[in-house]
Amino acid sequence: MKQFFQAAARVNRLRATAVALFAVFLLVPVAAIAQSDAARSVEGKVYGPQSTPQNSAVVYLQDSKTNNIKSFISTQDGSYRFGQLSPDVDYQLWAEYKGKKSDKKAISSFNSKKQLTIDLHLKD
Repeated sequence: MKQFFQAAARVNRLRATAVALFAVFLLVPVAAIAQSDAARSVEGKVYGPQSTPQNSAVVYLQDSKTNNIKSFISTQDGSYRFGQLSPDVDYQLWAEYKGKKSDKKAISSFNSKKQLTIDLHLKD
């Protein structure tokens, strides 16, 4: 009789483990989809004073909540991109190259677009 109860307890533990694993495998993809839907990105090009694409410019993105700054060096065609931006945070975006700076551009948390395109123009 004791063996019967031990076997039944083992079966119950296995069932509970199986249910827990099923729940994890079911919920993790849903959370990942929700997270990827919430994130947004900003991209664009950096242009020099003569409106030509500027490679090797440093593009800065400042988080208004933490004041952390991310940077990106523009590519050969002047492009930059920042991904996985929080939709609940405001950002400041600007570029610099050899003493020249662009105006700072605001990215508002009230802007609901998932992908923003902002070109930056360096000034003398």
